[in-house]
Amino acid sequence: MTKKSGLFDVDFSMTTKELTASIKGEKSMAARYKLFSEAVRTIISQMEVSGYRPRTIKDYDTVLKNFLKSTGVTYLEEIAVETIYSWLDSMQVVNQTKLTRLKVLKSFLGKCFTNGWLHMNFWQSINVKVDKKVKKGAKPNDIATLVSLIDKNTFIGLRDVTAILTIYKTGVRINTLGQLTEKHIDWENRTLVLEGAILKNHQILKLPIDEQLIDLYRVLIQCNDKIKMHYKESNINLFISSKGASLNTKSTNNAISKQLTKYAKRFGLENINAYAIRRAYAKNLHDKGASIAIISKALGHSDLAVTTQYLDLDVEEVANDLRSYL
Repeated sequence: MTKKSGLFDVDFSMTTKELTASIKGEKSMAARYKLFSEAVRTIISQMEVSGYRPRTIKDYDTVLKNFLKSTGVTYLEEIAVETIYSWLDSMQVVNQTKLTRLKVLKSFLGKCFTNGWLHMNFWQSINVKVDKKVKKGAKPNDIATLVSLIDKNTFIGLRDVTAILTIYKTGVRINTLGQLTEKHIDWENRTLVLEGAILKNHQILKLPIDEQLIDLYRVLIQCNDKIKMHYKESNINLFISSKGASLNTKSTNNAISKQLTKYAKRFGLENINAYAIRRAYAKNLHDKGASIAIISKALGHSDLAVTTQYLDLDVEEVANDLRSYL
């Protein structure tokens, strides 16, 4: 009896390891591994539900797409220390930008770890060395000079002065400033009551304001109402454009940020920008005796180390402060 050619041949592609996995109670490779693209979609959905800012979510999406394109990974489990370093080495950017992108990736992997998709947080030890230059805060005298030179009899001048003093007296970020509305002002208690949705750390914050800011807000709101009525705008923002529209909340493209740059050049003032004025607020609190913990909370920081950078303490100042504890 002759063997029929091909009759009993089997096209069997499953490996012995895969075949015996079910006997040992192990999951198959496809079931065990998490697709990188699927993980990204899920994490971004979780961030949206949690109330993360659209800008933060967009940054995540951009960095993770870049990582995927550069490394070509399919599954989360393919990512290793070498993969991340290879990705960093492929970037033709300065180290500070590499560090920023790395932080996004590490945050994403941390969320994957929390979701149970990864079982080791191997990425924690990866870092990019950056020589951090301490950015100085604006000098109070320069802020006072700026406020005195701006024409407050124009809408733009009034708006800008109010914005400058709001940052200097409350420390709010420029993108939070662009999202302030009348409802955030507690007139009776002279307080800004900010919900997490307009803050970087998503936590509610109350910031006291003085009578001067209260008066400025009242005048500004009256001007806003006239302008919005004229241009038939219906937004409820406290700081608006000359045509009644909302300001772009991105700090790099904010109308007030652009105005500050113009003022600095026009009046010959150094270090006048939203970040420097915010740092001046922190330094002013410290000079008045506020603890770093309180200052950190007021600034909406999650890391005290970031707050200490804002304070720009020189060597002699630190020595003098330490001497009082001896």
